[in-house]
Amino acid sequence: MAVKIRLQRHGKKDSAFFHVVVADGRAPRDGKFIEKLGVYNPNSNPATIDINFDSTLSWLMKGAQPTDTCRAILSYKGVMMKKHLLEGVKKGALTEAQVEQKFSKWLSEKEGKVAGKKDRLKTEGNKKAADKAKAETEAKNAKAAKIAAKNSAAAEVVTETPSTDAPSTDETTA
Repeated sequence: MAVKIRLQRHGKKDSAFFHVVVADGRAPRDGKFIEKLGVYNPNSNPATIDINFDSTLSWLMKGAQPTDTCRAILSYKGVMMKKHLLEGVKKGALTEAQVEQKFSKWLSEKEGKVAGKKDRLKTEGNKKAADKAKAETEAKNAKAAKIAAKNSAAAEVVTETPSTDAPSTDETTA
């Protein structure tokens, strides 16, 4: 039986999210699976990935083949890196201590990059919101000035016309 690590689609039409599952390669995409390994939500920025690291690594070491998208997700989370380092231990090229040291170094660098991206996205969002508020304020002030000019012009026209409040005395009617 060919075991695959793949995505199982869930969610609405335009807001899909995925479960990362281990399934028989012959099973349908959204059908029967062996174990659920995590969740992938591409709708958020950056994409939200919640993976059971140990279970996923265990399945990879047993020979489960990830699909292309799952391979990219697992690489992003470091599962593929850890598998690569553990293969080096099997071959005698590395020790367990070296593996843990290299992986923790890689993981800290990756976390720094992700945190940097989140901070950059947050500052860009704040800047866009501030620019939008500034543009709205300018538009509001321009509209208020236009209304004030229109009202002052109307007031001048009213003061120039003679008042007709006093009753007229017409000699022909008396």
